[in-house]
Amino acid sequence: MKLYCLSGHPNLPCLVLKFKSVTVMLDCSLDLTTTFRFLPLPLVHSARLAKLPSCVPKDADAGDQDTLKTLKKELKECGGRVFVDSPPEVGIPEDGLLDLSTVDVILVSSFQCILALPYITEYTGFNGMIYATEPTAQMGRQLMEELVQHTERVPKTRTASKWKEPGVFKTLPAQLRDWLNPASLRDCYGLHDVNSALSKVQLVGYAQKLDVFGALQIMPLSSGYCIGSCNWLIQSHYEKISYISSSSVLTTHPQPMDQGPLQNTDVLILAGLTQSPTANPDSMLSEFCSHLAVTVKNGGNVLVPCYPSGVVYDLFECLAVFLDNSGLMQLPVYFVSPMADSSLAYSNIFAEWLCQSKQSKVYLPEAPFVHEELKTISRLKVFPSVHGDFSSEFKTPCVVFAGHPTLRFGDGVHFMEMWGQSKANTVIFVEPDIPYLDALAPFQPLAMKAVHCPIDTRLSFQQANKIISDLKPLHVVLPETYITPPPSLPQRSDLVLEADPPPTTYQRGEVLSLPIKRMYEKIEITPELASALVPSEIRQGVAVASVTGVLEAKDNNYVLQSVPKQATVGPGQKRKRDDNADFAPPKPHVWGAVQVEQFVQDLEKGGVTDVKVEDTPSGHIIHLQSEDTLIQIEDGSTHIFCEGNEELRIKLRNILLKCLSKF
Repeated sequence: MKLYCLSGHPNLPCLVLKFKSVTVMLDCSLDLTTTFRFLPLPLVHSARLAKLPSCVPKDADAGDQDTLKTLKKELKECGGRVFVDSPPEVGIPEDGLLDLSTVDVILVSSFQCILALPYITEYTGFNGMIYATEPTAQMGRQLMEELVQHTERVPKTRTASKWKEPGVFKTLPAQLRDWLNPASLRDCYGLHDVNSALSKVQLVGYAQKLDVFGALQIMPLSSGYCIGSCNWLIQSHYEKISYISSSSVLTTHPQPMDQGPLQNTDVLILAGLTQSPTANPDSMLSEFCSHLAVTVKNGGNVLVPCYPSGVVYDLFECLAVFLDNSGLMQLPVYFVSPMADSSLAYSNIFAEWLCQSKQSKVYLPEAPFVHEELKTISRLKVFPSVHGDFSSEFKTPCVVFAGHPTLRFGDGVHFMEMWGQSKANTVIFVEPDIPYLDALAPFQPLAMKAVHCPIDTRLSFQQANKIISDLKPLHVVLPETYITPPPSLPQRSDLVLEADPPPTTYQRGEVLSLPIKRMYEKIEITPELASALVPSEIRQGVAVASVTGVLEAKDNNYVLQSVPKQATVGPGQKRKRDDNADFAPPKPHVWGAVQVEQFVQDLEKGGVTDVKVEDTPSGHIIHLQSEDTLIQIEDGSTHIFCEGNEELRIKLRNILLKCLSKF
């Protein structure tokens, strides 16, 4: 069993498991952190971005004027950081470690872990199966389509490529060289790629058992993190592997985590723990509301860069209660995204994927989420973009939820440019996977306040350690970063994962041999062959039978069939080469221990006299002095030494076999 790691980010997993001749990909996440080294795509022309000074590497070839001229256009400097002036590019999973066209199955655990799917299905020759829950597929589609619309509606006049050339790239500042790998960067896919990739996805439900080529059985189990998110159980007849990614044991809107079937696995593969181990989600919600209230009461505006799905549902509910209690019910709240309307609609449609309290509202009937009511009474106003009707409805002070959380494209860029130079305004980052200082870098110097309130309900290190202890896996496999404290908190030894035996770790580009050895395989016996068996009782309650048959292996299933009867050959006919050969009747099997007294008596009856028995620590030695022969009897073995007298050896063997039981 081998495990390939194709991603360098523990919360953006992409792993490939090879087991029983089946190649299974576990998630296909897209690395959007690469976009932080690119300039934003503003909706309208930005004079500030256009005036940023050029940056030419100190080690660049001064004699190559064409290269220098091109680099001046491609590289810009802002706030001491260097950015690429080009449409932002994303990081795809490692594609040189193995041939991705050989992947048989892709298992997707959440809508955030499906964004790289078009790069795999459309550009690698992939021809396998893809399994995901319906909410994962639909919300994943929303994130993909939002990404496409954000990048396509603000096309750049030129695309930078000179900086990627090996001779130029090695001269770039370390902040670019260490962050970006040109080989893994790709332009954003198009809408055709999204539709084609998602058309291949097969929808599954929780606890639904799926057969993979007869070799493996896979089953999705609720992970408790977001609507439709799941962990995966992969098992054969004798081996069991669990994959836990982005799970939560907190009480939020999804169904709770299902841990029962994950117990006592041979291997537990773990990924996607909290990105904010010291930030309590409830405390972050309170802090979010507090900063928001202070800003709007002072006449300022609040921008919340976010995805159109996920934690934003909980934010709307929490914010509605807070505004009611704070006397701010008239505060305008805008949700601006191309996918905003469909995201809110789908969240209410997927009632069966929600927790019990949300499901019960459907039968009242009520909408599971409060945002439906907020929309109806116009306390939450939804718009696809800042163009069109938004302009006539827009009032300040207000709260705006807008994408993209990276602040490299989308309507959030427009609000940063519009509000960034006022101290009265605040931008609040709630998405835990976004390093907010990197997101803000191209907007420096910034007057507006920036607040980091990461709301991350995924497993903490303490919760993960408890789950590992409760599930009792034989082996644990996890990212290398999980066995050492975070770099920002090196003294926190409690922020690590532990297991017994010590866990196996992985990082991008590694191939691991997992400590599982296949020892057994299940074989079925045909009814015809089973009815012909003749069991023999060897002791009370235990019977055995010898089996002679033909083993057929097909589609990873093994069936033992009766031996075909020999084809009859008429007079004067020759047997064909492919006719079945004669099969001799099965020989009886002997078992049991040799009773020395009985054996000596049988020897005398057979005409072998002058027998002397000697006891040894390991058994008995029988001397046949007249025959110059030695018989050594031990537990589990018997040896006859008769100096080449074959006739005597066969005679003694036959006498010995008569002393043993047969079946």
